[in-house]
Amino acid sequence: MLCGTSCLVVLLLGAAGGGTGPRPDTADQELFWGADQYDFSVVLPAAGMECFWHFAHRGERFYLTFMVQWVTGVGHDRHLSVTVNTPSSLLVSTVDDATGQINFEAEETGFYQMCFNNFHNRFGSMQVFLSFGVYYDGHQDAAKRKEEEKKKKEEVSKDLNNTLTTIEEASHRVESHVFHMFRHYNFGRMRKSADYFLLQTNSRYVSWWSAAQSLVIVAAGYLQLLFLKRLFVTKSCGEAEKPRC
Repeated sequence: MLCGTSCLVVLLLGAAGGGTGPRPDTADQELFWGADQYDFSVVLPAAGMECFWHFAHRGERFYLTFMVQWVTGVGHDRHLSVTVNTPSSLLVSTVDDATGQINFEAEETGFYQMCFNNFHNRFGSMQVFLSFGVYYDGHQDAAKRKEEEKKKKEEVSKDLNNTLTTIEEASHRVESHVFHMFRHYNFGRMRKSADYFLLQTNSRYVSWWSAAQSLVIVAAGYLQLLFLKRLFVTKSCGEAEKPRC
C-alpha cells in the first residue's frame, strides 16, 4: 500500500478470529463493521488509489463487481486498474478495464485486499461504483459433511417420501438463485448509471464546443469586416481629386 493512500477496512459482522488484519496498528475507531455484501460509490482523485479490506473464511465465495460511472479532466481514460490480494499478500486477480467482475473461492481465512488505482488519469478524477462481499456455497468441514450425508442416507432409507427434506433443499436452491439474480440486477443498475453519466458528459461537451465555435465564427466575421474597411481609406480632397483605394 502506498503512503498517503486512504484505505477503508471492511469487516464481516460477527467474524471469528483466525485471520490476519490489514494493519496491526489499526485502532478500533478506524474499523467499519457491517454485513456480508456492500455496494456504494467512491471518487478516485487524479493518479489516486483506494484500498478496501473484506474478511472471508476459507472455502467461502468472494466476489467483486465494479464499474466506472464518470470521468473528469483533460484527456481522460475510463480504464481502472483493480487488484485483489490474499491475507498473505499474494495476488489473486487483476483487471484493467472500465468494468469488470472478480469471483473466486477463498483459499485462506483473513482480510482480502482490494485496491483501485486511477493511474491512467494524471489530471482527472473518476467515480467508481463497487459491489463486493462473500456468500456461502454450502461449505462445511469434511467430517461434518460426511456425518450429515450419512444421516441423510439413513433418513432417506427410512422414509423415501420425506417432503420436508425436499422442501428444504428447494428453498436453499431458490435462495441461492435469488442471491445471484440480485448480483446481476446490481450490475445492470451500475451499467445504467454509467450510461447516464456518459450522456451528461457528452451533452456538456457538445454544448461547450458549439458555444466556442459560435464565438470563433462571430469573431472571424468581425475581423474580416474590420480588415475590409481598412482597405478603403478616404481622405478629404478637392474637386479635381478622387478618392483612391
